[in-house]
Amino acid sequence: MTDEEKAQQAARTRAKIMEGLARAERALFTRPAPKSARAQMKFLRKREKGSTKRLAQRLGVSRKAVQRYLSGASTKPHKRLQEALVQETESEWQPQVRTQARQRATTSGGLVIKFRATLGFTANGSSDDTRVRDLSIAVSPSHAALILATQEEDATDTDIHEAVAEAIADAYFRQVGGGCASLKVEFRDVEWLNIDF
Repeated sequence: MTDEEKAQQAARTRAKIMEGLARAERALFTRPAPKSARAQMKFLRKREKGSTKRLAQRLGVSRKAVQRYLSGASTKPHKRLQEALVQETESEWQPQVRTQARQRATTSGGLVIKFRATLGFTANGSSDDTRVRDLSIAVSPSHAALILATQEEDATDTDIHEAVAEAIADAYFRQVGGGCASLKVEFRDVEWLNIDF
């Protein structure tokens, strides 16, 4: 595999991990996030302390566009703006609920990572050989802390990929006395991935 192919694979895996974390956080909401463009704009303007200028910059649109949605003159955003509104609204919605879940995950509960991907070590003739696996793995609070910190730092594709791969390897292959401590795990070709707090 070339370096470019590895980079593309890491980017695809990172996208699946980030989507999995976003879905996990949405599942925590105790109230639904605003759905209409106007309600989302109002909510985000409040988060920007009333500044339509900062909100426009955040969404990548003009200040006039923001004002049209706030007044109700415009109601149907184009696809890119609609995606930005949903993403930005959900990233700010119920921050205390998310903070509490993250705190639990990093101190006591850990995370559960469910996936279908190619996983294993390059250990010929062993059950740990690299192959496609469907698994649900509970990872430790220390690994949860590393994964969540990597997400918050907006780390590179490789960093978050490696954090998740190591968490899975430790939980699945390297339990106490399980050996394989010095072997590098392969975690690639992720078909789907979900995360639960």
